[in-house]
Amino acid sequence: MSLNDPRWGNQGNDGDRRGDRGRGDNQGPPDLEDVWRDFNQRLAGIFGGKGGGRGGDGGGSGSGSGPQMPQFSMKQFGGGIGALLLLLLVVWLASGFYTVDANQRGVVLRFGHYVETTEPGLRWRLPAPIESHEIVDLSGVRTVEVGYRGTERNKVLREALMLTDDENIINIQFAVQYILKSPEDYLFNNRLPEESVIQIAESAMREIVGKNRMDFVLYEGREEMATTAQALMQAILDRYETGILVSRVTMQNAQPPEQVQAAFDDAVKAGQDRERQRNEGEAYANDVIPRARGAAARIIEEANGYQARVVARAEGEAARFEQVYAEFRRAPEVTRERMYLETMQQVLTNSSKVMLDAQSGGNLLLMPLDRLLQGATNAEAAPDRASQPMLPPAPQRQSDRPIDLRDRDLMRGRDLGGR
Repeated sequence: MSLNDPRWGNQGNDGDRRGDRGRGDNQGPPDLEDVWRDFNQRLAGIFGGKGGGRGGDGGGSGSGSGPQMPQFSMKQFGGGIGALLLLLLVVWLASGFYTVDANQRGVVLRFGHYVETTEPGLRWRLPAPIESHEIVDLSGVRTVEVGYRGTERNKVLREALMLTDDENIINIQFAVQYILKSPEDYLFNNRLPEESVIQIAESAMREIVGKNRMDFVLYEGREEMATTAQALMQAILDRYETGILVSRVTMQNAQPPEQVQAAFDDAVKAGQDRERQRNEGEAYANDVIPRARGAAARIIEEANGYQARVVARAEGEAARFEQVYAEFRRAPEVTRERMYLETMQQVLTNSSKVMLDAQSGGNLLLMPLDRLLQGATNAEAAPDRASQPMLPPAPQRQSDRPIDLRDRDLMRGRDLGGR
């Protein structure tokens, strides 16, 4: 009896318990001897043998308590081996099935040589070692970093330091993103694809930096450099037939080396001050120069106008003189008298004095012409008062009007003349 039997050590008759075993006693795990006996009987049944019995009818002379060994034949042995080989063949053929996702392609190899590229879906190939397959992801974006690894602080100076056209050293860090466009070229024409992309990206960027000045690389030319580097990298990758398509080049950082950063900052500040002062000077010039040009143009136009006016007046005076001279030659006395009258009229028009001939003895009343002319001048100087009705001035009394000595002399002369 096994030591693991839960009935071991129990009180009672063991023979009674063995007799009750055939009645389905399931109170504990079976005995190891019973398990071994059942296994031998099943194995003998598979190969066509007869199971051994406990009595003497098992076909042997001796003790009938042990099981008999199964009897094997070559035909039965060959059938079992054939079934086993058939099962192994089915399993081997089933190992040739594989699945390709929608964003992937399968590359089938026969003894290491390329056979075909399979589309997405459930596919089958000859099992190994005859054929094998490689699954290539076409839509996955791969990224390589040049000049740094992980973060910008983790610099790789061997890749980052580059020389510009004006012989300045700068530190450039950028990332390249790429996808696959040909799985066959990617698998068979590249030994280390990622390392190849890094070296090609570094070579392309060094060529671009070497053709430009430092200010262009650090400031205004970053986007243009990224675009140019992408086109140059793609041309090199296509020439080597790598099956790689560069999707984007991103400039992470571009600055001078740390050893000269302070001096470079001072130079940048000086350049900014120079640009600021230059802009201020240009703004001042843009303000003053147009104004001076406008004033000069105005003076020139005034001079031209004055010249035209003087010339026209001189020409008019000359023409008038010629006309007067022609008339003078025809009638000298009449022309002389007319010129005298016109001259006196012009002279007396600008005078506010009135001259009277006291010896003529005429009854001419004296009118205040100077005041009337002064009132007309005031009326012209104030046009807003013209709309209002003007009332005649109130007559002044003789006592209120100031005494003018000239009026007194004129009245005295009139009286004397009348006498």
